[in-house]
Amino acid sequence: MPTVTFVNEKKSVEVPAGANLRSEAIKAGVQLYPFPHNYLNCMGFGACLSCRVMVKKGLENCSSQGIYEKASFLNPLNPLGFFARLGNEKNMRLACQMQVNGDIEVQTQPAVNWHGENYWS
Repeated sequence: MPTVTFVNEKKSVEVPAGANLRSEAIKAGVQLYPFPHNYLNCMGFGACLSCRVMVKKGLENCSSQGIYEKASFLNPLNPLGFFARLGNEKNMRLACQMQVNGDIEVQTQPAVNWHGENYWS
Protein backbone atom coordinates (compact mmCIF):
# COMPACT_ATOMS: atom_id res chain seq x y z
CA MET A 1 0.00 0.00 0.00
CA PRO A 2 1.27 3.50 -0.83
CA THR A 3 2.35 5.80 1.99
CA VAL A 4 1.44 9.49 2.06
CA THR A 5 3.67 11.63 4.27
CA PHE A 6 2.26 15.00 5.32
CA VAL A 7 5.39 17.13 5.89
CA ASN A 8 3.87 19.94 7.99
CA GLU A 9 2.00 17.55 10.26
CA LYS A 10 4.89 15.03 10.46
CA LYS A 11 2.38 12.25 9.83
CA SER A 12 2.51 9.22 7.53
CA VAL A 13 -0.58 7.33 6.42
CA GLU A 14 -0.95 4.17 4.38
CA VAL A 15 -3.64 4.47 1.71
CA PRO A 16 -5.03 2.09 -0.90
CA ALA A 17 -3.61 2.48 -4.42
CA GLY A 18 -5.69 4.93 -6.46
CA ALA A 19 -7.13 6.62 -3.36
CA ASN A 20 -8.20 10.28 -3.44
CA LEU A 21 -5.76 12.41 -1.42
CA ARG A 22 -8.44 14.71 0.03
CA SER A 23 -10.53 11.81 1.31
CA GLU A 24 -7.56 10.07 2.87
CA ALA A 25 -6.29 13.27 4.51
CA ILE A 26 -9.69 13.91 6.08
CA LYS A 27 -9.83 10.31 7.36
CA ALA A 28 -6.35 10.76 8.90
CA GLY A 29 -7.34 14.03 10.60
CA VAL A 30 -5.02 16.21 8.51
CA GLN A 31 -6.21 19.81 8.12
CA LEU A 32 -6.01 20.59 4.40
CA TYR A 33 -8.05 23.78 4.50
CA PRO A 34 -6.94 27.16 5.90
CA PHE A 35 -9.45 29.39 7.69
CA PRO A 36 -12.26 30.14 6.59
CA HIS A 37 -12.19 27.31 4.04
CA ASN A 38 -12.16 24.75 6.82
CA TYR A 39 -15.86 25.66 7.20
CA LEU A 40 -16.73 26.86 3.70
CA ASN A 41 -15.27 24.91 0.79
CA CYS A 42 -16.43 23.28 -2.43
CA MET A 43 -16.58 19.78 -0.85
CA GLY A 44 -14.05 18.31 -3.27
CA PHE A 45 -15.27 19.60 -6.62
CA GLY A 46 -12.06 21.55 -7.35
CA ALA A 47 -13.66 24.98 -7.50
CA CYS A 48 -12.33 26.74 -4.38
CA LEU A 49 -8.63 25.75 -4.77
CA SER A 50 -8.24 25.72 -1.00
CA CYS A 51 -7.18 22.05 -0.75
CA ARG A 52 -4.01 22.70 -2.74
CA VAL A 53 -0.92 20.79 -1.72
CA MET A 54 2.71 20.89 -2.84
CA VAL A 55 4.08 17.50 -3.82
CA LYS A 56 7.62 17.41 -2.41
CA LYS A 57 8.57 13.84 -3.39
CA GLY A 58 6.96 11.18 -5.54
CA LEU A 59 5.30 13.31 -8.20
CA GLU A 60 5.54 10.35 -10.57
CA ASN A 61 3.31 8.39 -8.15
CA CYS A 62 0.42 10.88 -8.49
CA SER A 63 -2.27 10.86 -11.13
CA SER A 64 -1.66 13.30 -13.96
CA GLN A 65 -3.34 16.71 -13.90
CA GLY A 66 -6.58 16.75 -15.78
CA ILE A 67 -7.88 19.58 -17.92
CA TYR A 68 -10.28 20.68 -15.17
CA GLU A 69 -7.51 20.93 -12.59
CA LYS A 70 -5.23 22.92 -14.92
CA ALA A 71 -8.09 25.27 -15.86
CA SER A 72 -9.04 25.80 -12.20
CA PHE A 73 -5.64 27.34 -11.48
CA LEU A 74 -6.01 29.71 -14.44
CA ASN A 75 -9.53 30.91 -13.63
CA PRO A 76 -9.51 34.76 -13.81
CA LEU A 77 -12.29 34.91 -11.21
CA ASN A 78 -10.00 33.30 -8.64
CA PRO A 79 -6.53 34.92 -8.84
CA LEU A 80 -5.48 33.05 -5.69
CA GLY A 81 -4.99 29.92 -7.78
CA PHE A 82 -2.81 31.69 -10.31
CA PHE A 83 -0.48 33.21 -7.72
CA ALA A 84 -0.39 30.03 -5.64
CA ARG A 85 0.83 28.05 -8.61
CA LEU A 86 3.51 30.47 -9.88
CA GLY A 87 6.84 28.70 -10.09
CA ASN A 88 5.30 25.40 -8.98
CA GLU A 89 3.20 24.48 -12.00
CA LYS A 90 4.01 20.77 -11.84
CA ASN A 91 4.20 20.28 -8.06
CA MET A 92 1.12 22.27 -6.99
CA ARG A 93 -1.91 20.01 -7.03
CA LEU A 94 -5.47 19.96 -5.73
CA ALA A 95 -5.92 17.18 -3.18
CA CYS A 96 -9.52 16.68 -4.26
CA GLN A 97 -8.48 15.98 -7.86
CA MET A 98 -5.44 13.76 -7.21
CA GLN A 99 -5.16 9.99 -6.85
CA VAL A 100 -2.23 8.41 -5.03
CA ASN A 101 -0.57 5.49 -6.84
CA GLY A 102 2.66 5.23 -4.81
CA ASP A 103 4.64 6.77 -1.97
CA ILE A 104 4.51 10.59 -1.87
CA GLU A 105 5.37 13.50 0.43
CA VAL A 106 3.08 16.52 0.41
CA GLN A 107 3.09 19.91 2.09
CA THR A 108 -0.38 21.09 3.09
CA GLN A 109 -1.40 24.76 2.90
CA PRO A 110 1.67 25.93 0.92
CA ALA A 111 2.51 29.63 0.83
CA VAL A 112 1.15 31.85 -1.93
CA ASN A 113 3.52 33.88 -4.12
CA TRP A 114 1.54 37.14 -3.70
CA HIS A 115 4.19 39.35 -5.30
CA GLY A 116 4.78 37.15 -8.34
CA GLU A 117 8.59 37.16 -8.20
CA ASN A 118 8.69 34.18 -10.55
CA TYR A 119 6.24 35.84 -12.93
CA TRP A 120 7.65 39.34 -13.24
CA SER A 121 11.36 38.52 -13.33
